Amino acid sequence: MVLDVNWAVRWLTLCAQAMAEHRVWLIELDRAIGDSDHGENMDRGFQAVLEKLAEAQPETPGAALKLTAMTLMSKVGGAAGPLYGTAFLRASTALGDAAEIDPGSLADALVAARDGIVARGKAESGDKTMVDAWTPAAEAAQAAVADGTGTVLGVLVAAAEAAEAGAVATDPLVARKGRASYLGERSAGHRDPGAASSALILRAAVGAAA
Repeated sequence: MVLDVNWAVRWLTLCAQAMAEHRVWLIELDRAIGDSDHGENMDRGFQAVLEKLAEAQPETPGAALKLTAMTLMSKVGGAAGPLYGTAFLRASTALGDAAEIDPGSLADALVAARDGIVARGKAESGDKTMVDAWTPAAEAAQAAVADGTGTVLGVLVAAAEAAEAGAVATDPLVARKGRASYLGERSAGHRDPGAASSALILRAAVGAAA
């Protein structure tokens, strides 16, 4: 499997499908501990990404991710737009102008995305935010590369599975960042919607490579 611009476009298309399919679920997650708009915002943002992709086909994976970053920053309200926009922009910068992505550069891009979210949101693991999905994903990707057996698909699968586990692990946490932190102990028992949407995005990356 080669991760090239066609893979990137498939990934973003699957992201849009996932956000449309899970829009109501994400709204319900956000209603419990936020302001109920995460599912609507993510759906609208990725539909806008599809529109941009239809206007002009990017030439490299990095260009596709940069287009996504700019679109999400302009179309997604709340905290999600700047956070996801920064993540995709940092990943795009990490990939540069390369036509194809190897396991090492893929892991580097995921780490860059995570670092962008941390820099923008000032959150850490355990704060009950999307960082709780992205940090284990980035670390799993690095581990898959470090052991010498990581194919690009293997790195993507490792990242997606770690993100999904990380999202589930936010359920019992007490939020320390964002709107959910206003609830204090009452935020425990609910999944963080940003972590949930992050897991959907990383699972879509696997689907695009399968």
